[in-house]
Amino acid sequence: MKAAVYRGGSRIAVDDVPVPSIGPGELLIRVESCGICHTDLKKIEHNLLPPPRIFGHETAGLIVAAGEGVNGFRPGQRAAVFHHIPCGDCFYCSRKLYAQCPTYKKVGVTAGFEPAGGGFAQYIRVMDWIARRGVVAIPDHVSFEEASFIEPLNTCVKAVAIAGPQPGDFVLIQGQGPIGLLFTMLMKLRGVRLAVTDTIPERLALARKFGAEEAWNPREVNVVDSMKQFAAGRGADFVISATSVPGLVNEALAASRPGARILLFAQTSHQERLELSGADICVGERTLFGSYSADIDLQAESARLVFSGEIPVQELISHRLPLNEIERGFALALHPDAQSLKIIVQPQRIF
Repeated sequence: MKAAVYRGGSRIAVDDVPVPSIGPGELLIRVESCGICHTDLKKIEHNLLPPPRIFGHETAGLIVAAGEGVNGFRPGQRAAVFHHIPCGDCFYCSRKLYAQCPTYKKVGVTAGFEPAGGGFAQYIRVMDWIARRGVVAIPDHVSFEEASFIEPLNTCVKAVAIAGPQPGDFVLIQGQGPIGLLFTMLMKLRGVRLAVTDTIPERLALARKFGAEEAWNPREVNVVDSMKQFAAGRGADFVISATSVPGLVNEALAASRPGARILLFAQTSHQERLELSGADICVGERTLFGSYSADIDLQAESARLVFSGEIPVQELISHRLPLNEIERGFALALHPDAQSLKIIVQPQRIF
């Protein structure tokens, strides 16, 4: 089979690799759609993990084989896959901090080499603990590319649940890439007063379409002043930093009111460093917190939001690329333009 293999030095090569073998309790899935995620891009761009690996974890496809003892799934079914699932029994699971569970930190989906998700390959092996609790059947009316949003949407649903915004709260979302726009849609369902920022006008227009009352280009307006004016002179009750652009955490602090909550969502690399005023948090009584990865308790709700169309994920897709154009997809995701948004890789297409 063909796979986009990370070879180190920020290099990806489309190579021939063996189709994974499966054992008891495992699934073999033919990958039809895999979204490009910035978490994987950072691992590749900054060489954070040793090669070789096959990344890609926003995956949906067709089950082609099921190992002995698999219950609930059979060949011919369409499915979306989560690559991390917690044990459910440890200290962190008892506190619903699933992403900190040692079992959760193990990747249970692979296309070969050290498990890394495998979605940028034509077939993946789904290990037994993922097959038991981390596979979601796709209804007939939902496309593979729509289903590949279940995992990233789950991460956003989790963050919003932790944050707990109330109807009427003034919310600022920094960044309107695919994740930022998912947050915009989810926040609108919560009935908040919503302002967003981005430097690409086309993304600001989409944000308005999805419910943002205010959409500002920080190169053209003073975001801090604009947010305070929008939010009754006080500033935001809640800020989501959905991009890791340097300096935006300080902007979030300045644009928020005393007692506000500020969520860091995009700061996923240990190489990213923050410099900020401790007094803005201590004296201002603000809460700075993080949310990372998905929540198994929210799998059904995330799938429902996609399957029902309540979150119209199809409108976020800008490019559908064959596997051999994956480097172009990475470049588009790393350096977005007016026409680029969510990039979907279709591994069965090879041109």
